[in-house]
Amino acid sequence: MTYRIALTFEDGATRIIDCNPGETVLDAAYRQKVNLPMDCSDGVCGTCKCHCEQGRYDLGDEYIEEALSAEEADQGIVLTCQMVPESDCIVAVPVPSGACKLTPATHAGTVGAVERVSDSTILLTVALDTPATLDFLPGQYVNLQIPGTAETRSYSFSSKPGATEAQFLIRNVPGGRMSRWLVEQARAGDRVSMTGPLGSFFLRKAERPVLMLAGGTGLAPILSMLEVLVDRGCDWPVHLVYGVTQDQDLVETDRLDRLATRLQSFRWTACVSGPGATYPRSGYVTDHLDDVPFDIAACDVYLCGPPAMVEVVRAALRDRGVTPAHFRYEKFAPSEAVPA
Repeated sequence: MTYRIALTFEDGATRIIDCNPGETVLDAAYRQKVNLPMDCSDGVCGTCKCHCEQGRYDLGDEYIEEALSAEEADQGIVLTCQMVPESDCIVAVPVPSGACKLTPATHAGTVGAVERVSDSTILLTVALDTPATLDFLPGQYVNLQIPGTAETRSYSFSSKPGATEAQFLIRNVPGGRMSRWLVEQARAGDRVSMTGPLGSFFLRKAERPVLMLAGGTGLAPILSMLEVLVDRGCDWPVHLVYGVTQDQDLVETDRLDRLATRLQSFRWTACVSGPGATYPRSGYVTDHLDDVPFDIAACDVYLCGPPAMVEVVRAALRDRGVTPAHFRYEKFAPSEAVPA
């Protein structure tokens, strides 16, 4: 048995490595050609300090106080030269990936389908050449290259990690280069490439109620997170508020219904803000925060949408005097994902 250790770097890059029982994270990383910061490797210098965001591990007692204080250890700070995982872990490395001699991982695949699920949204499905090598955390994104150009656009996965096909919900931007290629040229069988995974907006272990807020194609990473929550089983209540501008912008609602059927703790609502909307719930996601069936101040919030929406939600929570236990968000502009 091996443990999966997700190493997340300052620049948003992520590399997932395997760690054998009894093996330190530092040794496992070097074995897989990831040069984590280090100097002494004996628990003396503190150069290899990182933050374990999730998972169980043993630090032993061979490091010295000057390298890692008891207060730091209580906060989840670890020395990777001493850290022996006892479960899958997520470890934040406080340097850019380039400092560890990592180059962006490139992946390739074949277009399976290009569906206009609404005037504003395209669902792209890519059959991956080697699915096992594209290991990402639910909520992360890749830079997808526009075929025939050197340009890339950033899109979050709407599919779950480990799937043989990657799916993306892509906003159809009038005049946009990727949108134009998808609408006018893309066909099943076309080859595409992508680099990543990237991003610090990803699902953490559910340890309290979870509130998800999505605007437009910001639903994509939320779908990936929900798929994983369903697979793992989640006893905590999970509530999604999904907002769009026009009725026809509501997409993947059947999928949300199926997820709600599979995960009894999950409920979702939607709202439409544009004039002339006929959907039963109108307004913005902030107009429906009172309908959340638990205390927002005692939950984890995941928010993804256009920059304006993200700022409005942040202001609404601030005006209410509400500070969630954890508040993670990603501003999703038409051409790129901007990690918070």
